[in-house]
Amino acid sequence: MKTEIVEGWPQGHEIRILISETDASQVNAIRRALIADVPKLAITRVDFSQGVTQDNKGEVVESVNVLPDEVLAHRLAMIPIPTNLDEGLVFPNECVNCQDVVEKDKGCPMCQVLYTLSARGPSADAEEEFKTVYAGDITTISDPVFDIRDEHKQIPLTVLSKGQFLEFYAFAVLGRGRDHAKWSPAAAVGFRPHRVAVLNKPKKASVLFELGLTTSDGTAIDAKLFGKDKKLTDINHVMDLEKALHQVGEGTGREEAFDDAITLEPVDGAYVFTYETDGSLDPVTAFNMALDELKNRFNNLSEDLASALA
Repeated sequence: MKTEIVEGWPQGHEIRILISETDASQVNAIRRALIADVPKLAITRVDFSQGVTQDNKGEVVESVNVLPDEVLAHRLAMIPIPTNLDEGLVFPNECVNCQDVVEKDKGCPMCQVLYTLSARGPSADAEEEFKTVYAGDITTISDPVFDIRDEHKQIPLTVLSKGQFLEFYAFAVLGRGRDHAKWSPAAAVGFRPHRVAVLNKPKKASVLFELGLTTSDGTAIDAKLFGKDKKLTDINHVMDLEKALHQVGEGTGREEAFDDAITLEPVDGAYVFTYETDGSLDPVTAFNMALDELKNRFNNLSEDLASALA
């Protein structure tokens, strides 16, 4: 198996990877590992402050807001938490300090990241009636490397009105997507056969070319796109062309005039793998971690087989 990042990617948290000398079952194994097996951090427990208290101005505030605590805890769980395994974090059930401790007491700097938030609604004499609480209001008590990233700070959590406050401690631990979606680092994970486009009938292809369509980088979709050999191999352009062909496909009224002037031919044993991460991991790191998970799984399987047959 060979892997190669497609030119121009990653773009933000999205990526396209060409995987060759393989088959669909192996690529699908990577897809499943990326979704279900790659470890990442997610908030899994929240301790809310409850009751009525008095602030430093003498105003009485109550621990209520527009959302039930359970819904707010779910929203917190889905916030992407920066994950860096180089920091030495381990799974709670593998932590030497916590593996023999009852569930409610588990948690230490080796296996969890601690966050806190303290916010209150507008003061009694304020003009605004409501205040929105965002993910950026969350503070990291642990290492600053786990601070909520800037791109996620505008995720809204809830709304507080006058006389309301919200305070909590939140605990993030490592987990895997097979246990809960909050621990899945990737979305829109898929793959398709790698194909090249062949210009068979330049004159009839003008039905498509005259539509004035362009690729995602602004290149005109015309005969020049195919070059002298009348073949288009650029992966990004082929995927753009595939979308453009819907304009001359069945049901458009142009299919007879087009007459398969351009065809897409698959490349044996090659696939284009696409996905995006939620921001907790960069896409290249997530892919490499998926491969490591598969490698470890099959190494363990080999050892078990050898032991059983010994």
